[in-house]
Amino acid sequence: MGSSCARPTRLVAFGLLLGWLAGASGSLAGELRHEPVLPVPTCTAMDGEKVQLGKRLYHDVRLSANNSISCATCHPLDGWGMDGIPRSTRVDGDINTLNTPTVFNALFNIGQFWNGRVTSLEEQIEETVRVEMGSNWNDVLRKVAQDDAYRQSFARVYRGGVQAVNIRDAIAEFERSLITPNSRFDRYLRGDDQAITPREKQGYELFKKLGCVSCHQGVNLGGNLYHRTGVFNRLESGAPPAGTKEPEPDRMAVTGDPEDARVYKVPSLRNVTRTAPYFHHGDVETLEDAVMLMARGQLGRSISVPERDLLVGFLGTLEGILYGECR
Repeated sequence: MGSSCARPTRLVAFGLLLGWLAGASGSLAGELRHEPVLPVPTCTAMDGEKVQLGKRLYHDVRLSANNSISCATCHPLDGWGMDGIPRSTRVDGDINTLNTPTVFNALFNIGQFWNGRVTSLEEQIEETVRVEMGSNWNDVLRKVAQDDAYRQSFARVYRGGVQAVNIRDAIAEFERSLITPNSRFDRYLRGDDQAITPREKQGYELFKKLGCVSCHQGVNLGGNLYHRTGVFNRLESGAPPAGTKEPEPDRMAVTGDPEDARVYKVPSLRNVTRTAPYFHHGDVETLEDAVMLMARGQLGRSISVPERDLLVGFLGTLEGILYGECR
């Protein structure tokens, strides 16, 4: 829920998403309403064998240095793709600097991580294996290649067999299959007037009227641009947690531009009722508090409790079907 979005990346990302959606399986079936929000496609055109191989790797603790954590440790699929704590713990016991975002619908993001320091899921996996899992590809390849079932699967799916690039590709293909379609709001966008209540429609109209939709739009209602936190008022949420060893990894850490201080990727609002705690430090526990903070900090408005409740009610319609993977 932001005010104005100063960078042209929004238009570029939105165009890319529209192009992707045009070729996605079942993405634009039916007559869509003319709204700044688009429904999640009902399925994605993924390679089924790669997806199944990536799913196994995603849950395999052997990708970590001491065989203790997997991708699913911080991004459990039965937990809406995130672990529900302010900041996750790395394999060495250090605490991550920022909150773990959900892996669901990540394919719609303009970049990965809060500051967008990588642009693809493959690059995100590369950094996660190295940093959060404390491992290296020599060790990962050795452990994966020792598994007969893995060797057979890789030989069948990839010409090069067990290679780092193929491991990254398989996991990324699985993650691209993790979408949450058919939320009640998606059904409304596709023409079902009864999918959301009159009160929830009021919440959506307020969402647009206040300006929340200027940053939370597109397929993911976010994730497709970067924006400064605390445009009108510095957010009470936002100070690095006590004991943080690393510098604040905002967008300036990527670009080197002082104008990008306190700039982060706008988070998706898909399934937002399920993905507390909120914001990049994970220091806001309730959606009600998050909405009030955003109104004050990003819009310069003091909204009433009834208005807050209308907005929260609308956000509840964004909960999609937790497929676990596209079928």
